[in-house]
This record gives sequence, structure tokens and C-alpha cells, in this order.
Amino acid sequence: MRGEPVVAEASMTLHQPEARHAFTRGSCPWITGPWRYVESFLPFGKSEVFCQHSIRSAYFELVSALCQRTPQLMKDEASKVSPSVLLSIDDSDPIVCPALWEAVLYTLTTIEDCWLHVNAKKSVFPKLSAMVREGGRGLAAVIYPYLLPFISKLPQSITDPKLDFFKNFLTSLVAGLSTERTKTSFSECSAVVSAFFECLRFIMQQNLGEEEIEEMLVNDQLIPFIDAVLKDPRLQDGQLFNHLAETLSSWEAKADLDKDDKTAYNLEKVLLNFWERLSEICVEKISEPEADVKSVLGVSNLLQVLQKPKSSLKLNKKNVGKVRFADEMPESNKENEKYVSSEGENSEGSELMAEPSLTHSCSDLISPLRKKPLEDLVCKLAEMSVNYVNEQKSEQHLRFLSTLLNSFSSSQVFKVLLGDEKQSIVKAKPLEIAKLAQKNPAIQFLYQKVIGWLNEYQRKDAGFLVDILYSALCCCDNHMERKAVLDDLIEVDLKWNSMLQVIEKACSSSDKHALVTPWLKGDILGEKLVTLADHLCNKDLESTVSSESYFSERWSLLSLVLSQHVKNDYLIGEVYVERIIVKLHETLSKAKKLSEAENNDSSVSFICDVAYNYFSSAKGCLLMPSSEDLLLTLFQLCAESKEKTHLPDFLISKLKNTWLSGVNLLVHQTGDTYRQSTFLRLSALWLKNQVQSSSLDITSLQVLLSAVDDLLNALLESEDTYLLGDYIGSVMPDNSEWEKMRQSLPMQWLHRPLLEGRLSLNYECFKTDFKEQDTKKLPSHLCTSALLSKMILVALKKEIVLENNELEKIIAELLYSLQWYEELDNPPIFLTGFCEMLQKMNITYDNLCGLGNTSGLLQLLFNSFFPLTEGNMHTIQSLCPFLSKEDRKEFIAQCIPALLAWTKEDVCSINGGFGHLAIFNSCLQTKSIDDGELLHGILKILITWKKDHEDIFLFSCNLSEVSPEILGVNTEIIRFLSLFLKYCSSPLAESEWDFIMCSMLAWLETTNENQTLYSVPLVQLFACVSCDLTCELSAFFDSTTLDTTGGLPVNLISEWKEFFSPGIHSLLLPLLVTVTGKLMPEFPQYDQDNLKSYGDEEEEPALSPPAALMSLLSTQEDLLENVLGCIPVGQIVTIKPLSEDFCYVLGYLLTWKLILTFFKAASSQLRALYSMYLRKTKSLNKLLYHLFRLMPENPTFAETAVELSNKDPKTFFTEELQLGIRDTSTLPYHIPHLACSVYHMTLKDLPAMVRLWWNSSEKRVFSIVDRFTSKYVSNVLSFQEISSVQTSTQLFNGMTVKARAATREVMATYTIEDIVIELIIQLPSNYPLGSITVESGKRVGVAVQQWRNWMLQLSTYLTHQNGSIMEGLALWKNNVDKRFEGVEDCMICFSVIHGFNYSLPKKACRTCKKKFHSACLVS
Repeated sequence: MRGEPVVAEASMTLHQPEARHAFTRGSCPWITGPWRYVESFLPFGKSEVFCQHSIRSAYFELVSALCQRTPQLMKDEASKVSPSVLLSIDDSDPIVCPALWEAVLYTLTTIEDCWLHVNAKKSVFPKLSAMVREGGRGLAAVIYPYLLPFISKLPQSITDPKLDFFKNFLTSLVAGLSTERTKTSFSECSAVVSAFFECLRFIMQQNLGEEEIEEMLVNDQLIPFIDAVLKDPRLQDGQLFNHLAETLSSWEAKADLDKDDKTAYNLEKVLLNFWERLSEICVEKISEPEADVKSVLGVSNLLQVLQKPKSSLKLNKKNVGKVRFADEMPESNKENEKYVSSEGENSEGSELMAEPSLTHSCSDLISPLRKKPLEDLVCKLAEMSVNYVNEQKSEQHLRFLSTLLNSFSSSQVFKVLLGDEKQSIVKAKPLEIAKLAQKNPAIQFLYQKVIGWLNEYQRKDAGFLVDILYSALCCCDNHMERKAVLDDLIEVDLKWNSMLQVIEKACSSSDKHALVTPWLKGDILGEKLVTLADHLCNKDLESTVSSESYFSERWSLLSLVLSQHVKNDYLIGEVYVERIIVKLHETLSKAKKLSEAENNDSSVSFICDVAYNYFSSAKGCLLMPSSEDLLLTLFQLCAESKEKTHLPDFLISKLKNTWLSGVNLLVHQTGDTYRQSTFLRLSALWLKNQVQSSSLDITSLQVLLSAVDDLLNALLESEDTYLLGDYIGSVMPDNSEWEKMRQSLPMQWLHRPLLEGRLSLNYECFKTDFKEQDTKKLPSHLCTSALLSKMILVALKKEIVLENNELEKIIAELLYSLQWYEELDNPPIFLTGFCEMLQKMNITYDNLCGLGNTSGLLQLLFNSFFPLTEGNMHTIQSLCPFLSKEDRKEFIAQCIPALLAWTKEDVCSINGGFGHLAIFNSCLQTKSIDDGELLHGILKILITWKKDHEDIFLFSCNLSEVSPEILGVNTEIIRFLSLFLKYCSSPLAESEWDFIMCSMLAWLETTNENQTLYSVPLVQLFACVSCDLTCELSAFFDSTTLDTTGGLPVNLISEWKEFFSPGIHSLLLPLLVTVTGKLMPEFPQYDQDNLKSYGDEEEEPALSPPAALMSLLSTQEDLLENVLGCIPVGQIVTIKPLSEDFCYVLGYLLTWKLILTFFKAASSQLRALYSMYLRKTKSLNKLLYHLFRLMPENPTFAETAVELSNKDPKTFFTEELQLGIRDTSTLPYHIPHLACSVYHMTLKDLPAMVRLWWNSSEKRVFSIVDRFTSKYVSNVLSFQEISSVQTSTQLFNGMTVKARAATREVMATYTIEDIVIELIIQLPSNYPLGSITVESGKRVGVAVQQWRNWMLQLSTYLTHQNGSIMEGLALWKNNVDKRFEGVEDCMICFSVIHGFNYSLPKKACRTCKKKFHSACLVS
């Protein structure tokens, strides 16, 4: 192991300058030691030290260094050095090999007698041969560059006989190429091929004239080598063809330029032999009917390289150590060589043939020694190929012919291809084409053969045939000839698929494009493509066949000519591009008229593909007007809902991607994009019209906003910072448009804000509601504000600054829209969906207020909303809560002068006293005014109004004769007084108190006297604010204490208690009873809208009557239990009038009267749900027990005793209850009469519930109830029921109903087709406690069992439904109708409609598939 550093040190030392200087003087005593040390190990084969590859490598480096520096020492040690180096020639260690082969070459050069010390043929050459046969054992790239120098140094005595030696050597070299390791490694394969040709050329050069060696090199080595490579495509990557071409070029150049006739003769003979043998193997490869694909490809590649020897050479740039023979090329030809290489490099980048002039110049550079045999070979192969194509339809030979013509497109080749065929096809062509074909065999071949092949091979992979077409075109003399040929071909001969491939080839190569540019830009092709577009669009709209299979190639052709650009110019004439786009646009515009199924098969999908490719490829090109129109239509189709466009989802996705690609192209253009772009201007106008047209539902608006979001995000990418702001400004309505949209909002939203005092009104506007046909259409104001809000949310991502206060205006208008929705009492479902959509888009009060600086709103109000109009006033009132406290104070200060010095007309106008007082009240409601003097000033102004215009104050007058303007101003005056009492703490003068309190009572009297006008909204509002003022006064006096009364006028408290308070109660209590009685029937409608949520999926669905009433009832039940709970049922209790118990009982009975009024107004389905709730809470049972403690034993009026005996006596059940507050004489009868009234209502509206309670009660109670009801109530109810049937205006389709009062009978006759059913309903004497009987009448066409079922069903309905007989008959008829419509009965109750909850059978059995009522399954 100590040897390695010693050897390495000696090797490194020899490379230093002072060591080299010492060697030149012959003094190197310090090297003797190391060499002697190494020498002691010689021969290395016997030493373990030499097993270390690092030591061997260092040793060979030392030998090389010593050979260079001390050659004499090496000669002296030849007997030891030569064996140690030459016998190691097969060392395959990658670390050792470079140093070894360098040492081998230095040994051969330095030690002339080295072969005397080794046996070359037995020891060296066998090792070398074995190593080469194995392909260098993975080190070919390292070892093979040394092979040529090695054999060049071999003395003739060693290589004799030369023929055998070189044959064996080259054979071994070729054998190494077939190893798998060499084939799979490009560098290894290249090294072997390079070494082969270098050695071949050297051997040929050294032995030129020796016929046996020449034949051996060509026939036994070169040709078999080429043959082997042609069979294996992997070997073709090793640059064999390039090396072959270089070798041939060197021989040709030497033969052409060498003055020695013998040398030239010998080389010509070698070349001739080579071409003969090469021709044989090429013909052999092609002559097979089923030619091997790899071999044919190899032949075509070989011929291509040989045709352009210099330009096609692509030797590995890393092989810088290239071998050049000094005598191969004289200096005089170096310039020429440079020219050839340059020419080749220029043409390398082109995939295909260049112009004919360039081809001719290349062929002129080929040596005559190659040109003639190569052309002969090409002609022979072409002729063979076309024969195979003609005779056997061989596609492989046709492909080979295409490749061959691609490199050898000459008239001579085409002439050979034509053979003896006549011009029969071409003669039928126009004269110009016929002359051209007669002159040019290539054109004749094109018409006679190529066109037929193209039409036969209608496949996507037939591009090789198009290559033949281009090869033929290369033989034309000029562009005009080529254009004439192509124009003629597309008129008749070329099919669309072939035309597509011709144009695709032109796009794939600049050379091919240059050949056909005039044709591409020409009129013939342009018109042809326009006609194609028209055919595709119109034909496809009507076609019932699949567009995908029938039209795809044609659409691909249109897409290609529109999307390909050359130097920012269209592939075809620009005028034809525009005409094609117009056709596409027209077709796309018709898509809305088609159904979704038709659009699935329409051309829309193809148009999307074409347009997408067009927009995506048009970088750097300005869009033409027609393409911007197309872009607009694409955007519109995506911005409209599917219900309108009838487009399936996959097409909508395609449309979106397409128009986004177009917008992306627009935003990256330079200059003023918005002014230049027609699309941006028209799309902004279209969006503006869409949202202002009031034709959008929630789905349509969502689709529109989604498209706008995509558009604006695309615009954000523009470098034009003003683009998005300009776009939003174009969509923004002006002030008059905003005003118009605000006025078009349905006015029902004003109910709540008017009652709450947040908005004001002085005219009747509640004449219209949401139209039935427009229940899904959103108001334009909502759509516009939502669109613009979405726009500003996107714009603020990039901090876009909007001009003219647009941001603040948009925020204000959207707040108006949101507030409008919030004020609706019962908003339609579509408006609820609108607000949910805004929530998902993050458009909320908080987010909007955070978008802009609301401090600027004050200036906006004064700039934009004065003088006051209704819309301006409402907007100001809505925005007041969002102003800062300081701004509101300044605002109020500006409004106060407007309250002074008005005429009567001005006081009542919006821009006068009414409007400014309304705004003042809105600011006052925000609790931002703490200035007592200011409030007193306003109060004094109102007192002045009363003095100057007393007739506008509505004191004890008929409101039907009053104008809405006066009603409005009174409402605002009353509101101010209420707010004044609430927020002003400073003392008032006695005259001011008199004004407030007297006005309050006078307004309240007016309210009470005009109850019939409460349906008028402004009158209703007047009544509400009058009551509010009363409440504020009551609250004020209730809150007074001994400390606070000192600041009040002396008699104020006493006047309130003795005069004003009793007056208020005498007016309000009757008013309360009247109002509640009118309101209760309206409430069930709110539950009716949500009825579907109480389906029959629950076991016992129930629904509570109004929660406020039920909560009150629960409290009253507890009080009544304390008063009456211990008294037995049937024992009558007398309640002392005006006692505490009297108030409890009176309130309890009045509450039940309200509940029963509410119940009566509900539909049958709702009554079923309410009654289930009452059953569960047992509230009705409690009521009935209490009633039989409160109703008198003889419920007759006292005065009936003196009446004639033949008249029916008047009872509490026959006479209406009149509750008088001031008449104390009737107070003892209030509770008994009210109890009888409630019992009467209960029996009439809840008969099934009462019947159920009665049947389940104990025997004593059962008897009391039956006796009392039969005696006093049943006759009344029976008469009322029969009368209601007789006077009913309800009509039944197919059923007539008659009543007989004398017999208490109702007869119903049902008729449908040939079936007649007659049923007789008999009321019992104790109706409605007893069961109603159903008897059979006339029956025609009905089976007995079905008849019995229907009778049972009617009896069930009448027994279990809480309603009238007419309602029961209507349910029964509906059930029978459903049966005839095919709805199957529930197999439990044998009825379609459930007898209690009126549901249909929906629960299906998994086994029998029959359907059942959920309630039947539970029971």
C-alpha cells in the first residue's frame, strides 16, 4: 500500500517545470529512487500491489510521463515496461483505462522495439479482439478513440497478413456494436460507429489499390455494417449515416481533386462498388411485399442523409477530439467546405424541403460520383414502391415513397413514377392545368395518382400523402402555378379532410407555408371556407344526425384557418376571416330559439371550440368588429339563465371559457382599451338594460352576477388602471333613472316603516301589489343595486377609484334596496332568495358601510337629494341612522329654516313643512338631538301653524273628506309630539301642555269616529300615531314623582286624571275590541303560506294559534282555575260585576272569542292542525267545563216573558252580544251572555272537538251537556246550518246540494259519466253532539261495496271535521274525484283523503307497494 503515494508522487513531479528542466540536463537523481521502487514490483502480475486500480492508474500515468520526459530510460527498461503496458490492454477498469491507453500509445511511439518483448498475435491481439468484440465492456467512449492511433502505429511485420488482420479487427469492431449494452447507450454506440469509420477510412487510405483489401472493406465490412444498422433502428441513432456520408464525401473529394490518376481511378472503383452493393441491399429491403417497417424507415433515412451529405451531419458536439487525415482535403477546398456546412446548417431547422432553388443548390454541391448512382437508386426504389402501391395497395411502400419524394422531388423521379400512363384525367381539366401537367410530370402525377390516394385514405394519419402533394408542388416553377393547381384541386378533387391536412402541413413548416401563401390568401380558398361555414351553421341547425361524427373535420378546418397566425397576420385573407365570424355569430344568436335537446346536437359546441382557438391564438392582433360582436353574444349567453337560453351545462361551460379567452385578449391590448373595444361598451349597455328591464328572477340574476364577476376579474388584469372604473361608470344609471326605479318599487313595503315612523307619506299609493304574473320577477332597483354592488366589491380588490361619488351612490342605493326588503311584512319567497343571495355575496349592511367613507354622505345628500322629492326624502330618512352625530346636527340645522313661513299648501307639501318635519323626526328618532331649546323652537312653530292654519289640524272630523296631504302633515306633527315627550326633559309652559293634551284627545276622537276607514293606510297610520301619542302621555304621567311634579303646571296632574285619562279609556276600549275582531281573520293566511312544512310525515302534526294569544290564555287558565276550579260542573256561578274575578273571567272569554274567530277563518287543513294543538294542551276541555259553570240554567232574556207565547223566545244564543262600557245596567248579563256566545261559537266551529269531549266526559256531565244543548242550542245551530246550505253560493262541478229545514235533512247528488250517487244527511236532535247519519238515496252504476265505503267516508268526514256540512261535502267530493282520477285508497281507512288531517296516502309499503296515510299507520 506504500507504493501508491510513491508512484503518484513521481508522476506528479514529472509534470512540474523544474523537473522537466532537470530532465533536459540529464540529471534526475531524485527520480531514480521511486522508479527503482516501482521496478521492484515488476512484473506486476505477480504482485498484490498491482491489484489496486489506483496504483495501476498511477503507474500508467508514470509510464506516460516518463516516455515524454525520459524516453531513454524507458528504452533501457523496454523489457519490463512493454509487457507491463501491452499485456494490460484488455484492462476494463474505468479508472485505469484512460491512463492505460495513453501509456499504450506512448509506449508504441517511444519504444520502437516494444513488440520484441511481447507476443503480439498470441498475447496482445487476442486480448484486444476480445475487448472490442464485447463493445469495450462499457468503456467504448473511453477506449475506442484510441483504436485508430493504435492500429496506425502497428508495424507491417506485426499485421501481416494485412487482409486477415484488418478483416478480423473490423469484424470484431462490428461485433461489438451488436452487444445490448452498446445498443442501449447512445454514447457507446456513437463511439463504436465513429471508431469503425475512422479505422475503415485509414485502412482504405493506406491500402488503396490493393483490390482484395478494397473489396473486403466495402463488401465484407461496410455493406454488412450498413445492413445490420438498417435492421435495428436503435443503431441508427449512433450517427452511422452521417459518418457514412462523411466517409463518402472524403473519398469523393479526394477522387475529384487528386491529380494522381491511379488514386482517382481506385477511389472511383471503390465508390462504384459501394453504390452497386448499397443498391442491392436497398432494393432487397424494399422489394419485399410486406416490407419491414424498420428497414424501410432506415433506407429512407439513409438516402436523406446521403442526398445532403454536409447539411445533414449532426455529429456529437462533445467529440472534440476528431480525427482528420492531413492529405484528405487540401487547403484550397477548406473555404468550399465551410460554404457547404453553412448551407446545411441553415436548412437544418426546417422540417421540410425549402424552395426549389435551394434544393437545386444543394444537389449541385453533391459530387458527380455520388449524384448519378444516388439518383439511379432513388428512381429504382421509387419505381418499385409505386408498383407495389398500384398492384398490392401497400401502404408501407406509399409511406416510403412519400419520404423519398420529400428529399428527391425532381421531375426525373416523377417521370419515372408516371411510367407509360396517359393523361386521361388531366385532359378533363381547364386548359391552364392541362398545359401545366403536360409540361410538368410532377403535376401530372399529382392529378393521376396523389389525389386518388388522398381521397382513398380519408384518415387523420394520411399526412404522408400530403407530403407527396407538397413534393409535387416543389417542382412548379413559381407561386402562380402552385396557386392555380391548388385552386383547381379544392374546387372538385380535394375532400375537406384532405384540405385540412394540406393547410395543417403549411402551418407546420415555414418552407411549406411559403410555397402556398398566395393560395392561402387567395379568393378561391376564402370563398370556399365562407361557403363551408354557412353550410355547417345552417345545415347543423336542421340536422338530426350526430354533429360530432359528421362535421368535426370541417369544424376543425374552420378552427385552423381562424386560429393560425403568421407574423401577426391571419392565415387566410382578413376579409374572409371576418365573413366566417359573422356566420358563426349569426348561428350563435339563434341558439336561444332552440330547445335544450336541440342545442345538445347543435353547432354551438363547435362554434365554441372555433372561437376559443381564435381568441386564444390572436395574441398581438386587434380584434375585428365582427369578432367583438361574437364575443358579446358569447357573454350574453353565459349571463342569461338556462330557462331563457335552453343551453345544457356542458355548453355553458364551453361558452364561459370561450368568452373569457376573448376578454383576456382584449385586456392585454395596449392603448385606451375601453374606447377601442366595441364589446366593452355594448356589454356595459346590455347589462344596464338587463337589470333595469325588471325581467330577471332570482336565478337569472345569479347567473348574470356570476358572469359579471368573471368579466370584472378578467378586467382587473388589464394594465389600464381606468378600465374597470370606466366600465362601472357605463353601467351606472343617472339620477333620473335611479328615481324612476325607486318609484317603480311596489309600495307595500311602506306599511312597516310608516307605522314605525321611519318613513313618511302624504298621498295614497297602496293601490297595487305584486302582480300574480310577476311573482318571480325582481324589481329593477334591486337588480341594479345588486349588480353595481357586486362590481364595486370586485373593483376594490385592486383599490380602483370611482369618479363622481359613484361608490357612495351605489352604497346608498343598495341600502335603499335592502331596507325596502326589510320593511316588507310578508315578503315573497323570491325576495327572500334575493337577500340570501346577497348574503352569500357578502353584500350586507356592515360590509357596505365598510366599503366607503360614510362621512361624505352628508354632502351627497345636499348635492343630490334637494330639493326634496318623495324618493329623496325616503332615501334621506333611510340614511340618517348611518350619519355621524355631528353630521346629523348640521343637517337638522339646515332643515329648521325650511319649517318657517309656509303657506297652507306649502306646509302640506313634500318640499315644504311636511317633508322637512319628516326628516327632522327621522333624525330625532336616532336620539342624536339633546338640545331642549331646539325642540321647544319646533314646538312653537307647530303652535304657530295651529294658529295660522287651524283647519289643517284634524280635530273631530270626518277623514273621508280630508286630503292625503293634510293626513300626512298631521301624522308628522303627532310623531314629533310623541318624540318630544320622550326626549325633551326641559319644562313646558301651561299653554304648551294644553296644546299637546287637547290635540291628543281631539286626534283620538277623530280616530274613534273613523273606524270604517281603517282599511285606508294613511288613516290607519293616523290612528296608530294618535295612540302612540296617548301612550307617551300616559307613560309620562305614570312616571311623575313628587320631585318632578314641581316643574309642571299646578292643575296638570288633576286634569289628566279627572278628564283626559277617562276620556282616553272610553275611546280606546271599544276601539280595541273592534280592531282585534277585524284582525283575527287575517292571521291564518300567514300559516297557510307555510302549510307544506306541516306535512303528514309527523305522527300527529299540530300547529299553535297565535303564540301571544295562547300565552295569554295560559295565564288566564291559571287565574280561572283559582276562581272556578272548586265548583262542580253544572253549578252556576254568579260573578260580581266589575270585581277582580269579573275582569279575569271577562278577559278569558274574550280571549277565547278571538281564538274562535281566528279558527273560523282558517282553512280545513289548518283547522285540523289547530284542533290537534288544542287537544294536546286540553285548553278546549278546560273552556267547556268553565262554560257549564258560567252559562245560566235559563239563558233567555228577561223581556221575553211578556212576549207572545207562539213566538220563539229570545235567548243568549239567538241574540248578538253588545258589550257596553258606560251602561252599567247590563253588566250582570255580560258574563252569562258572553259564555253562551262562546259556547255557541265553539259548537259551530269546533263540533268534532266538542263531540269528542262530550263522549269522553263522565255520566253526570254528559247528561247536563246533552240536556242543555238539545234544549237551547241544537235548534239554533241546525237552523243556521240548513240555512247556510240553502243560501250557499258554493258551486260543485258534478254535484248538487239541497236542504230541507222541516226535516233537518241535506240531500247531495253526485254525477260523473254514467254514475249517479244520492246521499241524504240527517242532523240529530242534539246536533252537533249526536252523530250525523248518512242514508242511501238513488244509486246508479256503483258497486254495493264501493257505495258503502263512500257512505262511510262521508259519515267520517262529517263526524271528525271541525266545520260545516258544506265543507264536509266538499271534502267527500274531492275524495271521490281523486278515486276516479286513479289515486288509490289507503288500505287502512279505505279513503283517499284522510278523515282528520285531509292528507293523501304517501307512505308506501316496501312489499306490496300500496300507499297509506301516516296517521292511519300510527293509529
